Amino acid sequence: MPEPLPKLSTLQVREWFSKLPTQDFAGKQVLVIIPDATRTAPLPLLFDALYTQLRPAVAHLDVLVALGTHPPMSDTQICRLLGIDEQERGRLFYQLGLFNHEWDRPERLLTIGTLNKQDTAEISGGLLSLDVPVQINSRISDYDVLLVLGPVFPHEVVGFSGGNKYFFPGIGGPEILNFFHWLGALITNVGIIGVKDTPVRRVVDRAAQMIPKERRAITFVVASDGNLHGLFYGTPESAWNQAADLSNQIHIKRCPKPFRQVLSCAPPMYDELWVAGKCMYKLEPIVADGGELIIYAPHMHEISVTHGKLIEQVGYHVRDYFTKQWDKFKDYPWGVLAHSTHVRGSGTFENGVETPRVKVTLASGIPRDVCERINLGYRDPASIDVESFANREDEGVLLVRKAGEYLYRLDD
Repeated sequence: MPEPLPKLSTLQVREWFSKLPTQDFAGKQVLVIIPDATRTAPLPLLFDALYTQLRPAVAHLDVLVALGTHPPMSDTQICRLLGIDEQERGRLFYQLGLFNHEWDRPERLLTIGTLNKQDTAEISGGLLSLDVPVQINSRISDYDVLLVLGPVFPHEVVGFSGGNKYFFPGIGGPEILNFFHWLGALITNVGIIGVKDTPVRRVVDRAAQMIPKERRAITFVVASDGNLHGLFYGTPESAWNQAADLSNQIHIKRCPKPFRQVLSCAPPMYDELWVAGKCMYKLEPIVADGGELIIYAPHMHEISVTHGKLIEQVGYHVRDYFTKQWDKFKDYPWGVLAHSTHVRGSGTFENGVETPRVKVTLASGIPRDVCERINLGYRDPASIDVESFANREDEGVLLVRKAGEYLYRLDD
């Protein structure tokens, strides 16, 4: 067994922040870009340490939540995320602006450039060739420095999350989001997740070069229990690069053989299938051909607050279901199609017959008739005894108690 990697204590975290080069921010307007509540992140500690260090040096500091297309958070929810209580909000943090990204409000988006057909063909290896406008939240115009504060995990679309991904799709417009999500879907989840250098990462980094502001990042690697294993500061590219190397050690588990059945338990922070799909993405590589993955989420009642109606129209299907009927689906948002293929996993579509490699079953608050309509299996969550799945790896059955952040891969 490899030696466990060291964990950072609260004191070590505060010491690390005390050495942050405040001269990078002195006298400047700073916008801190953070994840929403769908990521494990000890933000109360990290934001407090950051604020303590930067507030005396900067001209002004605000916070923008990198929602992508996730539902907006209330001021109270953002304060809770950052560890700010009501009294502190009115007394110590009254000047701190707390903003949500607004991807669906064109007046809130600023066009900063275009990835042209030649760019997209080159980056995608010829998979896609089109002009893609690069838009970002227009609030960036009010600041001198954009500072990302976010974790790095294996990711189904980009390879590893974090870094410039907090700009695109975090605070980006829908066109570039749809473009690179579909590019990731064409490559497939299994082909891209946990890989550092991917075409999608190149898209994100290329687009970020167009941002007319200074960019900095504090990236970190955190276990699902909240323990921090590393903090990195620099440009979004350099800080992400170091964090992705550590995430590769922390967040990837290897298994000697595939499992015929996996119970993948969604944590409460995944309250809709749009994010709970991670319970499939991170475990698909170790499900045997013809096996079953159960997303166990009794607390989940929504497919997606934002995209649910479109997903109900499209359903969940393998990639080739869409590519071989492209005229039928090309006008749907490509990000929705990408999500569909990632949750359904790999498989074939031949002569009008779809054959997914694995069965995906929802054991959630989403009713049976909806599951059938969206082309997923259904189980009543009350019929599942979670503990009955424990310690049965020798039988080809795996229980993952908090799924979605650790990637499981076969040894070979």
